[in-house]
Amino acid sequence: MTEELTMDRLVPAGIALGAGLLGAFLLRMLLRWLAGHAGRTRWGGDDVLVAALRTVAPWAAVAGGVAGAAAALPLTRTVQHGVNQVLTVLLIFVTTVSAARVIAGLVRTVTTSRSGVAGSATIFVNITRVLVLAIGFLVMLQTLGVSIAPMLTALGVGGLAVALALQDTLANLFAGIHILASKTVQPGDYIQLSSGEEGYVEDINWRQTTVRELSNNLVVIPNGQLAKSNMTNFMRPEQRLTVLVQVGVSYDSDLDHVERVTTEVIAEVMTEVGGAVPEHEPAIRFHTFGDSRIGFTVILGVGEFSDQYRIKHEFVKRLHRRYRAEGIRIPSPARTVALQQGGTVVFPQQRAGEEAVPLP
Repeated sequence: MTEELTMDRLVPAGIALGAGLLGAFLLRMLLRWLAGHAGRTRWGGDDVLVAALRTVAPWAAVAGGVAGAAAALPLTRTVQHGVNQVLTVLLIFVTTVSAARVIAGLVRTVTTSRSGVAGSATIFVNITRVLVLAIGFLVMLQTLGVSIAPMLTALGVGGLAVALALQDTLANLFAGIHILASKTVQPGDYIQLSSGEEGYVEDINWRQTTVRELSNNLVVIPNGQLAKSNMTNFMRPEQRLTVLVQVGVSYDSDLDHVERVTTEVIAEVMTEVGGAVPEHEPAIRFHTFGDSRIGFTVILGVGEFSDQYRIKHEFVKRLHRRYRAEGIRIPSPARTVALQQGGTVVFPQQRAGEEAVPLP
């Protein structure tokens, strides 16, 4: 200090510091009230903005109070400069963290509000957050008087070595970006890979894709492997799909009666079972004269992939009950095999799949 510390200096410094603390408290109360109103709106971006302001505004008020108090005190130029630098770095740090949170939150809000965009995928959010934090770090170094030009040059040269060392990681990163940009797979889709893995896509991050199987197990697939494998997406281009159920009736059945009864059961299932498509038009196609039955295919409409199990379950139960009531017989698989026994040919009934053993 270059001058004596007197009450004339202390009182303005105390007032400035108190004003900063009071301003921080009032701003926090005001922003809490705004957060309550923002939570009642449909757009989620205002929640993100208010949450960020609740972090930045109080710290800015406190920093302003400390800066005012430092200006009122008889500090040396060196001390004054050091205090200003510390406060500036603190504000840059708080602003950078808040800006990263805001921009990442807005990216997440935009992606969740648009169909066909990665709603819950964290890859874009993580990339955005890292970029904002890196820019804030460079600004902080520049404020402290550290030249960032040599650092950028070193990063450019060292980037080649890093790229060679992280080939697999970078391949997975760009594969994930390609998958999301091409919209072939999005979180929430039900996929099946040629290697056998299948389930709902939970998330696509910078390195891997997480798939939740129907058994609730999580399968982690590297993005590069997912991009190279043959895949069936049961949610695109349309979420609804049709499933086939194979049925057979005996040869002595009246096929017109069978078709009429089966159509009534299909209409009943489509109307009463959850996950079915009520407007689905019943479809039955006879196609095979089998060993012991006339085979036909029933085409059912389901809302999404996992609904087919419940709908098949209900359809088979109701169709079996209705066939029994109508006297329609579903024969068990059988075939006639001729056996030579003591010079006489007999024709026993044998189940399909069994082999006849000649008697001596």
